[in-house]
Amino acid sequence: MKERLLKKYSGGDYLLLAAVCLLAVIGMVFIYSASNYSANKTYNDSFYFVKKQGVGIALGIIAMILTATFDYHKLKKFVIPVSVISFITLVLVFIPGIGVENYGAKRWIGFGGVTLQPSEIAKFSLILFCSVYVSKNPEKIKSFLGILPVLAFGGATCLLIIIEPNMSITVCVGMLMLTMLFAAGMKIKHFACLIIPAFCAGVVLILIEPYRINRLMAFLNPWSSPKGEGYQLLQSLYALGSGGWFGVGLFNSRQKYAFLPFAESDFILSVIGEEIGFIGLIFFFALLAFIIFRGLKSASRAKDVFGYMLAVGITMIFGIQTVVNALVVTGSIPPTGLPLPLVSSGNTSIIIFMAEMGILFNISKQGSLTF
Repeated sequence: MKERLLKKYSGGDYLLLAAVCLLAVIGMVFIYSASNYSANKTYNDSFYFVKKQGVGIALGIIAMILTATFDYHKLKKFVIPVSVISFITLVLVFIPGIGVENYGAKRWIGFGGVTLQPSEIAKFSLILFCSVYVSKNPEKIKSFLGILPVLAFGGATCLLIIIEPNMSITVCVGMLMLTMLFAAGMKIKHFACLIIPAFCAGVVLILIEPYRINRLMAFLNPWSSPKGEGYQLLQSLYALGSGGWFGVGLFNSRQKYAFLPFAESDFILSVIGEEIGFIGLIFFFALLAFIIFRGLKSASRAKDVFGYMLAVGITMIFGIQTVVNALVVTGSIPPTGLPLPLVSSGNTSIIIFMAEMGILFNISKQGSLTF
């Protein structure tokens, strides 16, 4: 019995798990800092968002422990149920009484006081589907016909997400799909053939929605509408600029006082930069990069194609969201709502990301990842 337990828990990338837990704790600290004023004003409880995040982290740790000890190969059996659940929940957001609308978008489903964001499930569903499909016959990916099932699955997912509307997650899912196909061995010419129409589709999606055009104009010149579409970006830049080299100090952010919208979620990086400064952000991004590095290391040492594809997909969606969020809050790309993984407020996101990190650990353990 003792030998079985030792074998079950020995090996594996414990540094990855430690980094993930550390990042989640850091996120809770800054969620409190970013939200205590607005939470007290709105809910009469300075710890409102911290309590919610605490529940998410607790459930996420449980999920991470389960997936870390659950043989990842058994996930193949769940590809159809997970796919069905993913598409059903994406459709449910449009059903009156079930779908929850905030700020003109239906991105959540609610049951009582519990809300769920189906697009978070959809990202993992795509990772699992692509991993299972490629592992069955890796050579299929080298032909254009061979990649069509993945394109169809990913395209259907993107379609349901964009009509919520949620362009940021749609872009992330599209990038995830292309990244996984490329990692699976898709030919460069096929990759190029997909990138061009994907770019054109992005342009069309911007042009057909007036609010997206306004956001683009605000990105190009936020001072043209400092109290309108350009307001959030300007407040984000004020926060980052105020931070300077060493920051204004933990819990001393000024932008959180109702100046910066969504300070505890999509724009939490702005508050972090304001409080710990440029030097602090270097260490913060080093932690994020460390998680990405360990994930890619797990992928490179996976013992089979399925494990390799899972590790690539999980690492890439974490990396893609991190990069896109950082580009948004620094004004490098047009503003769009996208949480910073394991840091921003949001239970669905943190539970699923922590569960995925448990899968990464499982892959590293079975692949004999040692340092």
